[in-house]
Amino acid sequence: MSDAAVVVAGGGLAGISAALALADAGLRVTLLEARGRLGGATYSFQRDGLWLDNGQHVFLRCCTAYRAFIERIGSGDLVTMQRRLDIPVIHPERGVSRLARSDLPAPLHLTRSLAAYRHLGRLDKLRVVRSAAALARLDLGDRSLDEQTFGRWLRDQGVSARALESFWDLIVLPTLNVPCDEASLWQSAMVFQVGLLTDGPAADLGYATVPLGEAHGARAVTALEASGVDVRLHSAISGIERAEADGVQVRVGAESIPTAAVVLAVPHEQAARLVPAGVHANAESFADLEHSPIVNLHVIYDRRVMDHAFAAAVGSPVQWVFDRSAATGLTMGQCLAVSLSGATAYAERPTEELRAMFIPELARVFPKAADAHVTAFYVTREHRATFRPVPGTLRLRPRATTADPRVALAGAWTDTGWPATMEGAVRSGRQAARSVLLALGRERNLPTAA
Repeated sequence: MSDAAVVVAGGGLAGISAALALADAGLRVTLLEARGRLGGATYSFQRDGLWLDNGQHVFLRCCTAYRAFIERIGSGDLVTMQRRLDIPVIHPERGVSRLARSDLPAPLHLTRSLAAYRHLGRLDKLRVVRSAAALARLDLGDRSLDEQTFGRWLRDQGVSARALESFWDLIVLPTLNVPCDEASLWQSAMVFQVGLLTDGPAADLGYATVPLGEAHGARAVTALEASGVDVRLHSAISGIERAEADGVQVRVGAESIPTAAVVLAVPHEQAARLVPAGVHANAESFADLEHSPIVNLHVIYDRRVMDHAFAAAVGSPVQWVFDRSAATGLTMGQCLAVSLSGATAYAERPTEELRAMFIPELARVFPKAADAHVTAFYVTREHRATFRPVPGTLRLRPRATTADPRVALAGAWTDTGWPATMEGAVRSGRQAARSVLLALGRERNLPTAA
């Protein structure tokens, strides 16, 4: 079995992660990707001589699988991470406040910045502390927590609308891609317990300092090929047929590829169509996972208007803003990437309408922008950016292992326990690789999720 051949369908982070884990275990791997690049939902494109990412993707120190993945593909020098969590939070009228951690152990590490946080009143701060303590006590083994929204639970704790917008949504919206009033309590509790309430450094924030196409796609191709993986771009999988004996036939156009096993690392609706009948009992269920969009605005100014590497905004439709000037290749002025999560209200709006709405808002958040000239304004829309982690979603997310051990599932939409993040995608790929290795009788040095 040392030279068993397997196919990984999908070249996003989940597929790349699965392919590398399988190759590291000594298998011959073919990676099929429908597009002409790797990276999946994290990619870059060129516009008017600038390199722009489809969206701002960040990771936290607790994202151990993703951080290991970055090192594995040789991109450790292309990312940066805060030494200590420090988020400038800007309100157009109240100015800048910060959410930053101290050296105190969790959950006390945020108490100093919370005490000085000007976007909440004293009573709201006390209720944040009380709600956080109650959140830390929730049992993630209790899946009934997935039957109600986080917003309803917070209101039951006495949380005000102002606190919801100025603190809780500040974290939930970019992490889960839905606001608290839509997010599952279970998934929200997981985010806060893992990211903020149990380990002080867990939420230290990191991001790529170069275009994602370089940090993920280009470096991944090099790492895969160095590991002996046969990377085939422009190769969309069109079907899977199980053989009576050991093995699976994977169809790519008119070609049929015989393989010992296959990892389906494709979007959930595509996986539901490709999974052979009888392989996964709830294929129809995970096809019903809903989507939540992300819209990103790329705003080029003729001068610097933001003095932070990144900032969050409250009291404004502006959510999170990153200075991407160096990464884009801009030599004069400043490029701001505005990330709008849970962007149902913006996904269908024309570019000019978004420009008319957000240019004045950016001037409210960053006063220097009022006197600056916008030299370019681009919009990227990811209509199916993530699944929507609303109540009831947990039961729809499938495990990596199917009824046929020769067919495994991967993707941030599978049951990793994590939201639809880069960390979740990488974990899913490693879980799928583990499932395939066990199916092929390989029980030593199995990859772990993290």
